[in-house]
Amino acid sequence: MTDTPRSNRVREFRKQAGLTQAALGDAVGVSRQSIVSTEKGDYAPSVYLALRLALRLDTTVEELFPLTTKESS
Repeated sequence: MTDTPRSNRVREFRKQAGLTQAALGDAVGVSRQSIVSTEKGDYAPSVYLALRLALRLDTTVEELFPLTTKESS
């Protein structure tokens, strides 16, 4: 494991949906701070939370949390 920040598109999709962090948190059953931490890449959500986020944001888990293909040397 590395200490590299995780990249995700939660903020982008949340803003497109017109939701605040608090509203998204309420919709998926977590606190606003959990959404903040997820968007910043400080928190990796469980599979179940990732699925709820994707469902609420009308996208897929793969779109929200893309895997990078770059390998560090």
